Amino acid sequence: MTTRRATPPDLDPGSAELLALVRRRGALTRAEMTEATGWARVTVTSRLERLLADGLLVGDEAVVQGRGRPATRYRLDSSRAMQLVADVGALGMRLARVDLEGNIEDTRSIPVEIARGPEEVLALVRKGFDELAAAGGDRPLWGIGISLPGPVDFAAGKVVSPPIMTGWHAYPVKDTLQEWYACPVLVDNDVNAMAIGELDGLPPGTRDLLVVKVGTGIGCGIVCGGQVVRGAAGSAGDIGHTAADATGVRSGPVDCRCGKRDCVEAYTGGWALARDLEAELDRPVSVDDVVDLLGRGDPTALRLVGDAGRILGASLATAVSLLNPSAVVLSGQIAVAAGDHLLTSVRERIYARALPLATRTLDISISREWPDSGVQGLARQVGELVLSGS
Repeated sequence: MTTRRATPPDLDPGSAELLALVRRRGALTRAEMTEATGWARVTVTSRLERLLADGLLVGDEAVVQGRGRPATRYRLDSSRAMQLVADVGALGMRLARVDLEGNIEDTRSIPVEIARGPEEVLALVRKGFDELAAAGGDRPLWGIGISLPGPVDFAAGKVVSPPIMTGWHAYPVKDTLQEWYACPVLVDNDVNAMAIGELDGLPPGTRDLLVVKVGTGIGCGIVCGGQVVRGAAGSAGDIGHTAADATGVRSGPVDCRCGKRDCVEAYTGGWALARDLEAELDRPVSVDDVVDLLGRGDPTALRLVGDAGRILGASLATAVSLLNPSAVVLSGQIAVAAGDHLLTSVRERIYARALPLATRTLDISISREWPDSGVQGLARQVGELVLSGS
């Protein structure tokens, strides 16, 4: 399939700054731009005309200011181009076409096993992207974002030493997608993208946040001061493969699929719950079966997820004491299906073990943005990438 691949305008820093202001604040008049930036009126006019000529801003709403003529408001033309994003998990992916403001226009959910390797998984991403682009009209494609369930070298756009992603280490994900689509590409960890997406559903001003994905595996996205913490090697937040404290809940040792023993994920991940349910129900159980059983209120599944919540909560208590977030959001298919049964047990351990000062105003909740938080976070990042002038 052929898509229009006109590249985003190469903006000078001043024009990019003005565009960022409009994206952040919404539609503004020329006078409001002058006041907000502190620039001379002639400077604002020059940069505004550049953005209008590039089709990035459009004037549509006139407002009366004093006794003069009505002033035009200028806003981002979000329909100027499309962006494509793919939130890829261990057993499935969610693809979306979004506009320049990150609004989701269309989605695809595709089952996939990340362990099948990069060639097979990315071929499915390409097929889904082509379908979404074809249905999006004749707009150019300006950017692509993809998130993956493993440590990511953010600058290089590669997965680094993933514990469960056979064949993915150092695979040129970013370069491959750029070769296919000839546009800017962003590659991130799946929970980091979710953390950015979750911010939109939280009270304004939230700048310190932990987002915990409880799906097939376990991961944590860390936002401090409004910025995602990725770490020196891209592995920040990999709480699933830290040592679990199962005291009073479960007896070990338990083997983890990463090759170590007694990891948090080995007790609390969707695959671990499926393993334990198989043993208790004496029949094969998949992660999808776990979600179904939780949704139907199966007592065995609820008991096991309660135990998992206490083990996960013990580890999160340490993170809460260290980072002092204002919110902890539990997301992912297991977390959403388990709801209050998981939430209650996680809260119990966090409040019992974390420092009282760190939990005094702490909000712990189930995601309200799932399943779109990952694609929303990617959309925001890709928009910033393609419209930043860099």
